[in-house]
Amino acid sequence: MNVKEETSQRVAGLQQIIIESQADACIISTAVNQFYLLGFIFDGYLFIQPEGDPVLFVKRPNAIEGDNVIYIRKPEQIPDLLHQRKIALPKKLMMENDILSFSTVSRLQTALGMPELMNVSGEMRRIRSVKSEYELEQMRECANIHAQVYEQIPGIYRAGMTDIEFQAELEREMRLAGSAGIFRTFGENMDIFMGSVLAGDNAQSASPFDFALGGQGLSPLLPIGANGTRLIPGTTLMVDMAGNYRPWMSDMTRSFALGTVPGIAYKAHQVSIDICTAISATAKSGTPCADLYFLAEETVRRNGLADYFMGTEQQAKFVGHGVGLEINEPPVLAPRSKEILQPGMAIAIEPKFVLPGIGAVGIENTYIVRDDGLEKITVCEEGLRVL
Repeated sequence: MNVKEETSQRVAGLQQIIIESQADACIISTAVNQFYLLGFIFDGYLFIQPEGDPVLFVKRPNAIEGDNVIYIRKPEQIPDLLHQRKIALPKKLMMENDILSFSTVSRLQTALGMPELMNVSGEMRRIRSVKSEYELEQMRECANIHAQVYEQIPGIYRAGMTDIEFQAELEREMRLAGSAGIFRTFGENMDIFMGSVLAGDNAQSASPFDFALGGQGLSPLLPIGANGTRLIPGTTLMVDMAGNYRPWMSDMTRSFALGTVPGIAYKAHQVSIDICTAISATAKSGTPCADLYFLAEETVRRNGLADYFMGTEQQAKFVGHGVGLEINEPPVLAPRSKEILQPGMAIAIEPKFVLPGIGAVGIENTYIVRDDGLEKITVCEEGLRVL
């Protein structure tokens, strides 16, 4: 199947949602959903009706061609342009209300004659959560490159460097390998730059962002990740950098010992591997996501590591999440999750531990959900290697 056939099927999937919601039309204007539906991004509005080809109201760039491409300066022009095409103004309109600003939504609603608004954000994330074979192959390719870059970590490390110096060297290798240089995330207060490197006790620093672990960061402007900590013997280094070598991403974490570290670091790290192995052996299409969280929690409790699981000062209440065009797509492996695994979903499982005075340990892998189990696509050494 080629890209045009893929995008046509995705548009058809959204049109089915419009029909089921009894809406008259849907407007898509965020970059990630435009890319999903079209294969490219533009500044403007993608207008989709229950049937027929979408109409693109484009502000920029000025190089998009097609019978359904209309150039505009402002949304107030849309009603007249729809009228010229004999398209009635929608009375019920779906928009990405979880993402767009209030002023953007209000302006569009006013321009279109105050239609009743319906939220399409959750539905878009839901249909994106189940990937086609084309999308999954993109993720496999990404994961292969991701692993190749991680295998270079021992050669990047130099005694005495800081976490920032290490991360800068790793980011260079990522860019040379084709990294897009952006880690798309969903939600408010979810900023991050190409991933996270946590050294020593910086892993204990709580962050306002809803990631598995925090880190102080270099500035209050971006309070997450590396903060200039020097890499010293007796501590650990956790690497959770972006797998963004294709539009559909992978997510992977690996941890390293800096010289000799206490035995509890090796114990906790092995428990992380054991949790991933147990979930991989248990999960399949039809498995409730909450069950997988409880499996991880029970393994942690049985090993006496509950105080360190997913943080210390601030403990994350999930053990995994969906991956795709954004790094935090549905489903979420959390205790209150009502989601059920479906074939074609891609999930990252990341049981992590933060040990005071030592640092963070644990792994993260990306898996594809199949009818009979999980397919691991991030294949890279998982043990706590010594640098």
